[in-house]
Formats: sequence, C-alpha cells, structure tokens
Amino acid sequence: MNENLFTSFSTPTILNQPATIPIIPFPTLLILTSKHPRYNRLATIQQNLTQLALKQMMATHNATGQTWSLMLMSLVTFIAMTNPLGLLPYSFTPTTQLSMNLAMAIPLWAGTVMLGFRFKAKNSLAHLLPQGTPTPLIPMLVVIETMSLLIQPMALAVRLTANITAGHLLMHLVGNAALALSTTNFSMTLLTSMLLVLLTALEIAVALIQAYVFTLLISLYLRNNT
Repeated sequence: MNENLFTSFSTPTILNQPATIPIIPFPTLLILTSKHPRYNRLATIQQNLTQLALKQMMATHNATGQTWSLMLMSLVTFIAMTNPLGLLPYSFTPTTQLSMNLAMAIPLWAGTVMLGFRFKAKNSLAHLLPQGTPTPLIPMLVVIETMSLLIQPMALAVRLTANITAGHLLMHLVGNAALALSTTNFSMTLLTSMLLVLLTALEIAVALIQAYVFTLLISLYLRNNT
C-alpha cells in the first residue's frame, strides 16, 4: 500500500533503457490480415469495424479530405491497440504520457489548418470573426477565436491522457483495496474483485471509444478546412 500511486504510469526500463520502443510495436501482432495463417472470425471482425469507422468518418468529406483516410485509419488502429496495453502485466500505456499524445495531435492539427489556409483561406480567416460582430468587440473576438484554434491540439491530447489515466488510477486503487481486504474480509474481497473485473471491461471499452473520439475530432477539423 506504500507504493506510489503513479508508479504504473512511469516508463519501465530493460537494462536501464526505456522499454517504450519494444512495447509500442507489440499491438501490431494483434492485427490479422487475410494472408495471416490464423485468419479467422477475429480478423473479419477487425476488418468490419475498420470499414464501419472509415465509413462514419469519411461520409461527409470531399475528395481532398478522403485522401486522409489511410492516415486516419492507421491512427485509430494504433491508438485503439495502444490504449489497453496498461492492462497487461509488466507493461504500461504509452498514451498516458501527455508528450506522446501531443506528438500525435499537433502535427495532425497543423496539417488540417495548413490545408484550410491553402484551399479555403478566406473561410479559414472568416472563422476567426463571427458574422455580425459589433465593431468594438472585433479585436477581442479575433484574439479569443485565435486562442481557441491554437488550443485544439492541447485539448485533444489532454482529453485522451485524462480519460486513460483516470481509468488506470481507479483500477489501481480498487486492486490495492482488494489486496488489503484479502486477509481480513473474504466477502468484501470477492465483491471488490468483481468490481475490478467490471472496471477492466469498462477500461477496454473506454480505450476503444477514446481512440475513435480522438480520430473523429481530427476528421472534423479536416472537414472544416477542406
């Protein structure tokens, strides 16, 4: 019980070297293709989910936006496979690191903004000033809208980090409670263990949903700029 609450979010090391590099590519082993020797119903489910997500995100995009389909699907697959890694023993979740999430959010957001200024420069600048704004409020609103535009990648990264971190912290606390009760109260230990199992299932669902939400928001930024 004296263990630091945030120990599970620290990067593990192997021979004093960060284990991030071998951990992050691990989820790619879970992706099955038609050429895989164990191609089965799981691979069919993966493909159907991928096609459904692609259809939902690309339905309202024009030809320019649809060129991002491969990148967006690669992004949602990577995040969906990376988020649950912390549920495995001797591993951790890379997406609990704000630096990593910012490294994903900033380039993608910047790419959508640059596309907007390239293809729809007038509309992109018009978004900085709502129509019908009184003249005295124009400078203030331009500054506010500019700040809201610049804060979008930070909001993306913080949203993903907070949701994944909160679930892992809750599971950590419940797991410690179950361990402490195991020597004193068997019925409470059983109840707490059942709660931990339910939290694990919820965390898997949250990991998949947050991957979709992160990518969907990038898709919305792209649609507004193409």
